[in-house]
Amino acid sequence: MIDVSEKIRNSGALALALKYFSRAHIAVYQGTNGKLGAKLLWFPAALITTTGRKTGQPRTTATLCLRDGEKVVLPASFGGRDGNPAWYLNLKANPAVQVQVRDEHLAMTARDATEEERRRYWPVLIKMYPPYKGYRDATDRVIPLVVCEPDQAP
Repeated sequence: MIDVSEKIRNSGALALALKYFSRAHIAVYQGTNGKLGAKLLWFPAALITTTGRKTGQPRTTATLCLRDGEKVVLPASFGGRDGNPAWYLNLKANPAVQVQVRDEHLAMTARDATEEERRRYWPVLIKMYPPYKGYRDATDRVIPLVVCEPDQAP
């Protein structure tokens, strides 16, 4: 039997639609300095700017986020697709990241969450955005959780 949801999740058409929606969302978020776009529907969203692992150029994407004090937690869910999102691969190559949450612009360093952090953050993220449970169930990969911490002043 064909799993239709998997075909949709991994389809090129969905990827293209999300690409253009994401570009519009980023433009609104940046253009209003977070006054608009800081909520994606009713979920908290951040803009993250990574360095492209192949190009060395800045790459900005919008993603749902969870604040934990000064930390910003980012699920690299990619909608439950089979591979990790490009922004996660970029952070693995270079963990320096600029994070915008509303009108806050933060210089941060990203790392993978520890197992203890995963146990603590996943239930909160799933409560905040229930589709995350379905994403986790839909893929064989372990969905990374990225913890961004403020850069330390020299």
